[in-house]
Amino acid sequence: MKIIPLSEGTFTIDKTKLFVPFDADVQELQGRPAGSLLVEIQPFVVITSKDILLLDTGLGFEKGGKLQLHKNLTEAGINPSDITKILLTHLHKDHAGGISMGSDHKQLSFPNAKYYLQKRELDFAFEKGFPSYITEEFEILKISPQVVLLEDDEGKINDIIHYKITGAHSPFHQVFWIRDNDKTIFFGGDDAPQLQQMKHRFVAKYDFNGKKAMELRRSWWEQGQKDHWTFLFYHDVKNPVVEF
Repeated sequence: MKIIPLSEGTFTIDKTKLFVPFDADVQELQGRPAGSLLVEIQPFVVITSKDILLLDTGLGFEKGGKLQLHKNLTEAGINPSDITKILLTHLHKDHAGGISMGSDHKQLSFPNAKYYLQKRELDFAFEKGFPSYITEEFEILKISPQVVLLEDDEGKINDIIHYKITGAHSPFHQVFWIRDNDKTIFFGGDDAPQLQQMKHRFVAKYDFNGKKAMELRRSWWEQGQKDHWTFLFYHDVKNPVVEF
């Protein structure tokens, strides 16, 4: 399998839940509001023997009038129309912003892809709304034939992709294992967003169930080392891919 990180840049986020671009070469984190977190925004492409997968869709920002996610894909040698499946951990705006495009967001960003997400996550997103969820950006998911709404707590999308609801970072957050040619890739989204969080036990205030998230990270990290997983970290500035 081939892994391609698609960095959208480094940002700070505080209790306002606004993502503010951050340049470490010219800015100091101490100058941002107290409690600001420094995060990378980094979807991934995984090329398997069957699919070209996109894991989450970034912020949906544009650069030069073009979706940044499309630009990053093109620079990696992948046409957006080549994406076959999009695996969505959850619909928070930093993971779901690139689902659709256009001023009215009535066009899916990937014309030939199937979008896989939890039905209960979609329902919850519309119930909860702003600021965590920008529902107008994924309203189209309700009606598009390209969307596959998963209703089980755990299951398989095909013989390579396995998903499971955790209810850790958010009530219906799901994680994915991608197993192909004796290799296992684990994508934990915001349940396992950064390498340092796998190594240290702590309960994060921004998680729906912080204690559960902490215990899941510990168990995944131990199993991943034992079984030689490759971890993908969506919010890690320095370590997007860690392989055992």
